[in-house]
Amino acid sequence: MEFYEYLPFWPKLTREQQQFLAQNVTLHHVTKGEVVHNGSEDCVGPLIVVHGQLRGYSFSDEGREVTLYRLFERDVCILSAYCMLNSLQFDISVQAEKDCVLYRIPAPVYKKLMQESAPVANYTTELIASRFSDVMWLLDQILYKHLDSRLAAFLVGEAQLNDTTELRLTHEEIAHHLGSAREVVTRMLKYFQTEKMVLIARGCITLLDMDKLRAVAKDSLR
Repeated sequence: MEFYEYLPFWPKLTREQQQFLAQNVTLHHVTKGEVVHNGSEDCVGPLIVVHGQLRGYSFSDEGREVTLYRLFERDVCILSAYCMLNSLQFDISVQAEKDCVLYRIPAPVYKKLMQESAPVANYTTELIASRFSDVMWLLDQILYKHLDSRLAAFLVGEAQLNDTTELRLTHEEIAHHLGSAREVVTRMLKYFQTEKMVLIARGCITLLDMDKLRAVAKDSLR
């Protein structure tokens, strides 16, 4: 697909605006684990996911990572262009969870279009609202849900996302997603194992009883 097929506002741009955007969009290949946007030190501009998977994450005051949202094929990452959003102040990094192919729109280019075009501005507002809805849902989970429920929901979600019950994840990686400590995640996984819900091996967690995990997850599932 061409980059403009991912942008619903494209038909509403003038011919000059379309040409301006087309001349500045670039295609990038990034490898799993690569940080494509490094918080407040960076402002790469909006990213369009052609193939692969990204995650937006932040750090707590104690230095723990927590995954705020994930982006999949056809999604647009707008918070990697935070510098053009004058009223928003936050520190979010974006990392490739899988090998990715991305279109990148430079921040100054997108900002110019946003200032000139109401459809672009409206689309941007809707996209930001959607991302912050994800963040608010996560905040509710962290504040009001027990870790066993959140961990079970995460495992079920990963199984559905990757279409397998054998998850190639370390306890450290899970802790980063949940904003918890590795030791706490390890203790909870061992409890799940005693309840015959999972089987733990080095670098791999096998889900044995999806029904039990869903029951533990309760309203932490989305």
